[in-house]
Amino acid sequence: MLLSEKELHGFSIDTTDDELGEAKEFYFDDKDWTVRYAVIDTHKWLPGKKVLISPYSIEKIRREEQKLHVDLSTDQVKNSPEIDTEQPVSRQHEGELNNYYGWPYYWAGTGLWGATAYPRPAPAAEAFDRDERSPDEEEEIRERQDTHLRSTKEVSEYHIEATDDEFGHVDDFIIDDESWKIRYLVIDTKNWWFGKKVLVSPEWITDINWDQRVIKVDLDEETIKNGPEYNPNQPLSRRFEEDVHEHYGKQKYWEI
Repeated sequence: MLLSEKELHGFSIDTTDDELGEAKEFYFDDKDWTVRYAVIDTHKWLPGKKVLISPYSIEKIRREEQKLHVDLSTDQVKNSPEIDTEQPVSRQHEGELNNYYGWPYYWAGTGLWGATAYPRPAPAAEAFDRDERSPDEEEEIRERQDTHLRSTKEVSEYHIEATDDEFGHVDDFIIDDESWKIRYLVIDTKNWWFGKKVLVSPEWITDINWDQRVIKVDLDEETIKNGPEYNPNQPLSRRFEEDVHEHYGKQKYWEI
C-alpha cells in the first residue's frame, strides 16, 4: 500500500503497553530514498524528548485509526538514546540506536534493508547471500557506510527543475508501507501553473543541490505539463501509476 507522508504525519504511536506520542517527520536516506526512522514527539508522555523509531519495529499501520503500532514497550523507548533533531544524525548515533533496540544494520548489506528487501517479513521478501558478493556489491556496501539521512521536513519545499525550466516544489512524499521506500515526490506546481500536482519518482532525479535546495529531474517542462494530475484526495491506484510511467516513458518499478 502507498501512503502519503502528510497522512502519516500526526499518527499516534502505540507501544505494547501504552500510547507514546505522534509521528512528526521522517528521516530517509538520500541514496536509496528509503525511510529509515520516524521522528516521534513524546510531548505529554516524555516532555521535551523526541525519539527515533525504525520501520524494523513498526508492526502495523492502522490507517483508519491513524495509529502506528510498534513492538516496543514504553520503558524501552523512554530509556532510548537521546536524539537532537536539530543536528544531523551520525552513523555513530544510528549504531547506538540499533545496538540498544537490537535492530539489524540496514547499511550492512546489498539489500534495501541490509540482508533483505524489507524491514519486516513481507510477501515474497528477498534474502541476499552475504557470502557471494561481487566487487561492485562490496563497493556499494562501503558507500552505504556513510550517513545519507535527510528529513522530510527539510526536503519539503525544495524546488524542482526540469531539463529546461523550474516547475514546482516538493509538497509531499508517497511511501511504500512494506519496503518503506519513497516511490514518488508530490510536486506542487501552483506557483508556475494553476494548482496542478504531479508525481516524480526519485529514480528520475539527475542531481540535487542540497545547499540551494534544488532537485533536478530528466523530464522537460512540456511533458510534465501534459502529464497525469495527482489528486491527493483520491487513493493512488496502480492504474494511475501505470499512466504516469507510460506518459513519461519510464520503466515501472514493480516490473524490475
